Amino acid sequence: MEQKQLLGKILIQAELTVETGLHIGGSNDYAPIGAVDSVFVRDPFTRQPIIPGSSVKGKMRTLLAKARNGARMVQSPAEDEKVVRRLFGATGEKQVLLSRLQFSDLFINRKAERKFEKIDTDTYMGEVKFENTIERGTGTAMPRQIERVPRGTTFDFLLIYNIENEEELNEDMEVLAQGFRLLQLDYLGGHGSRGYGRVSFSDFFIERIDIETGDREPLDDLADIMDKAVL
Repeated sequence: MEQKQLLGKILIQAELTVETGLHIGGSNDYAPIGAVDSVFVRDPFTRQPIIPGSSVKGKMRTLLAKARNGARMVQSPAEDEKVVRRLFGATGEKQVLLSRLQFSDLFINRKAERKFEKIDTDTYMGEVKFENTIERGTGTAMPRQIERVPRGTTFDFLLIYNIENEEELNEDMEVLAQGFRLLQLDYLGGHGSRGYGRVSFSDFFIERIDIETGDREPLDDLADIMDKAVL
C-alpha cells in the first residue's frame, strides 16, 4: 500500500436539496399488513431520513469513471483514470491507493425540520408513492408502496479532502467539481429512470485546515468554482 505524507485537509460544505422524491432503501425487517413495501434509510436515533455518504461517493465515482475513462472498457475501479483512482481509492494486484476523499453521511438540516413542522406527511418526514407493476403475460397489476424523501428537503453536505500533493490539488478540485455537476444531471438512490432522486448542490463553503495548528483559511475562489459548476 502506497503511503503519502498528509500536508493538510480541505473541508467542503454545501447544502443538498432533494428536487424529486428520493428513495435510498433501508431495513424493513418487520412489515405489518398495510405497511410501506419499501422504506428509506433513517437515522436510528432521530428516525429522520439520511443520505449515506457511501451512496454519494459510489454514484459520483461511477459517473466520473464513465465520463473520464473514454472508450476504454474498464473491468474494475483499479483501471479507472489516474485522477479518479487517487480521489476515490483503488485496490489492484500491484498497488493499493487510499482515497483522498472522505464522504460523511448527510443529515436533514434545521431549515428542513422547520418545513416538516408545518406540513402533514404520509410517514414521519416521508411521502408514500403508489406504483403498479404490470405482469405482461397476464396483465395483472402488482401494486407497491415506496417511501420517499419529499421534494424540497435539504441536507447538510460535508466532504473532507486530504492534501497529499500540492501540484495535483487544482486538478483534483476540477475533477471533483465535474463530479458534482454530473451528479446533478443524474440521480441518487433507486428508480432514477422514473424520475426519482434528482438533487442539487448550493452554498458551498470551503476552507483549508492546517493539521499542525488547526488554523482555518477560507478558500472563496474554490467555493466559487464549485458553485458555478453546479448552476
